[in-house]
Amino acid sequence: MSEAPTAVPTPDGATFAEVVYAHYDWWKAARNGGSAGTSEHAYQQLLRRFEHQHGKLISAYWCSHIESSVALSEQPRRFPFHPRLAFHRETDWATKRYPEIAAQLHHLDDLAIRARTVLTGVRQQICLHRVASSAGHLLSLVDTASAPPNREQLTAALEEEATRIDDIQHYYDDAANGQAQIVYFSGMAAGVILISLLAGLFLIHVDTWQAGVAALVAGAVGAVVSVIQRINNRHFQVAYDVGRPYAFFLGGLRPLIGGAFAIAVSFAFDSGIMHLPITSAKAEDKHLALVVVSFLAGFSERWAQDTLATALPQAAADPPAAPAQQSPT
Repeated sequence: MSEAPTAVPTPDGATFAEVVYAHYDWWKAARNGGSAGTSEHAYQQLLRRFEHQHGKLISAYWCSHIESSVALSEQPRRFPFHPRLAFHRETDWATKRYPEIAAQLHHLDDLAIRARTVLTGVRQQICLHRVASSAGHLLSLVDTASAPPNREQLTAALEEEATRIDDIQHYYDDAANGQAQIVYFSGMAAGVILISLLAGLFLIHVDTWQAGVAALVAGAVGAVVSVIQRINNRHFQVAYDVGRPYAFFLGGLRPLIGGAFAIAVSFAFDSGIMHLPITSAKAEDKHLALVVVSFLAGFSERWAQDTLATALPQAAADPPAAPAQQSPT
């Protein structure tokens, strides 16, 4: 989270830019051998106000020659029990002649915002700690006290840090996709439970076989099994940046879609449009076969679409072309 510099203190708290400027004034006075009492008091006061609003600073890198810094704050919470972390950055002065480093810091800003919005718990803490560590190392590359002696070494260090940032991006993608899968699966479970309850309430008042109800339940279960199998094979990706409610909504739709395909396929076989490849004439065997094909329709939407496509009437053949009239001789 990057905040613009300001010189006016806020009534109840303090911005990170104010803390950075106060820290630099204190550091400059202490380094020059002058009296740092006033500047230190001002810095400590702003720091307390900042930490009261955003939480305690648990890690920070302060530039030694200019008003720039990156930091990570931690604010305890009663529920959930994991603390709330926030990434803070004030680096525009230090990176104004290093656009490549500024670009990487902006990338870390984006990762920090995504981690705070999407991730939760330990994964969020790990990602934000890695972001703050990488941002501090990037800022050290332009600090006079720790910068590389020449441009070649700076480029090599920047390339190495870019590799670490790519690793952070991959970690975030994997963690966010894993959490989105949990939310998606929760939506599917809610959808299946709702379908099962409605089917049970309907069957309480009906004692005969209902092909549509059986197909709906079997197709919904088949859809859930399909997603679980893809998750186990690591072939399932969820759009995690859209937020948890949307992922839950998509998960809830998945059993409904599977049930809809299953009903269509079941009715196609039950009505005689298509024929079940069974030799038994018993009604129970036909019902079991319909449950199986309904499960398959929910498990594989492509199979259901191909099956229904074979039931469509074939297009009539084009009429033969009329013979060409011979011109009179």
